[in-house]
Amino acid sequence: MGLQPETRRQFMNQGTERLKADGPGVARAAELLRAGRLVAFPTETVYGLGADATNGKAVAAVYEAKGRPTFNPLIVHVSSIEKARKIGDIPKAGEAFLDGGWPEGLTVVVPLRAGASIASLVTAGLPSVGLRVPALAIAKELLHAVGRPVAAPSANPSGLISPTTADHVLRGLDGRIAAVLDGGATTAGLESTIIGFSGDAPVVLREGAFEVPDSMPRQTAAKQTNEVQAPGQMTSHYAPKGTVRTNVVAPRPGEWHLGFGDVQGNVSLSPNGDLAEAAARLFACLHEADARGAMRIAVAPIPDTGLGRAINDRLARAAAPR
Repeated sequence: MGLQPETRRQFMNQGTERLKADGPGVARAAELLRAGRLVAFPTETVYGLGADATNGKAVAAVYEAKGRPTFNPLIVHVSSIEKARKIGDIPKAGEAFLDGGWPEGLTVVVPLRAGASIASLVTAGLPSVGLRVPALAIAKELLHAVGRPVAAPSANPSGLISPTTADHVLRGLDGRIAAVLDGGATTAGLESTIIGFSGDAPVVLREGAFEVPDSMPRQTAAKQTNEVQAPGQMTSHYAPKGTVRTNVVAPRPGEWHLGFGDVQGNVSLSPNGDLAEAAARLFACLHEADARGAMRIAVAPIPDTGLGRAINDRLARAAAPR
C-alpha cells in the first residue's frame, strides 16, 4: 500500500530523534505517538515500531516506513491484561497462559472484540487481533503514558533483520520515523512467540522467545499471502544482505561463519551452547555480518528443541529464496 504524497510528508521527517529511556524521554515518545507519529521503542524481545493503533493514518505510516505488505497484520501492545481484554475476546485456553500475569515474549491471536476502536489496517481485515503486554518496564511505562493501544511490528525495513538495539533501528529507519526510545540492547533477542487457538486448543503461529512444549501443534508458515494469520509467517523474512546457509560445521572458502557450541566460527552465538544466549545474540550477529559486508553466511547446527526451534525458524526464513 502507498500513501498519498501529502500524507507521506506528514509522517516522514528529516531526522529521527534519539530519546533517553527516562521520564522526559518517555514523555516525549508518548507525545509523538498521541500526535500520530511513529516511535520505535524497546521490549524484552526486539525493538518495536509503534503507532497509535486507533489512528488509521498513523498505522498506514508504519506500513509505509517499513515497506510492509498490508496483508501482514500488526501486534497490538497494551500495558495490562485488563486493557487487552477490552480489545480481544481471550478464550479459556488463552487465559490459562495468563494465569499469574502476562508471560514475557508471548502474543496471543484472539477474536477482535466488537466495538474495539482498532484501525482496520492493524488486523489486515482479519476478524482476529494479536495482543501483547510487554514485560519490559520502560515499554509498559510508555504504553501507560500514551494511554492508547499501540500497534508495533519490529522496527526494521520489512523482511530484513529485526533490531535489538537503537543503532539497529536507526540503521534501517533513520529519517523515516519520528523517534527511537533508546533502552539499550534487548534481552531475549527474538520476537514474541505467537499463539492462536483452534477451538479451545492452542496452536503456535510463530516460534519465538516464549518457550512452549515441542509437542504443541504448529502452523507457523503461510502457503499463500491470503493465509497469513500472524506476523512472521512469510517464507522469506529476517534476512541479512548476504545469503545464508544453515547446519554448517565446516564453512566454504569466503563464507562468514556463525558458530555455536563446539563449532567456533568467526563469531559464536554461544560458545557454551546456551540456547537462550544464542537467541539473544542471533540478530545482533546477523547485523554484524551486514556491517562486515559478508555476502555469504554459514551458520553452525542449532539443536531443534526449545528456543532452538525459534532460532532455526528465523534462520530458515533468512535462508529462503528472496
